[in-house]
Amino acid sequence: MSEVSKNYQTLVALKEREEGQTMAEYGVVLAVITIAVFGALTLLSGNIEDAISRVAGFIS
Repeated sequence: MSEVSKNYQTLVALKEREEGQTMAEYGVVLAVITIAVFGALTLLSGNIEDAISRVAGFIS
């Protein structure tokens, strides 16, 4: 019986380890998306500023 218990504990430990890896993967994906969004906003900031100025011109 101790061998079965030992195998069960090993499987439980592996499952917990996998969940930790999943959280780390989500963190990496979130970081990559954040960097991409900031990069896109940096590249498009001039166009966004021009569009806002045009809209403000139409309003006034």
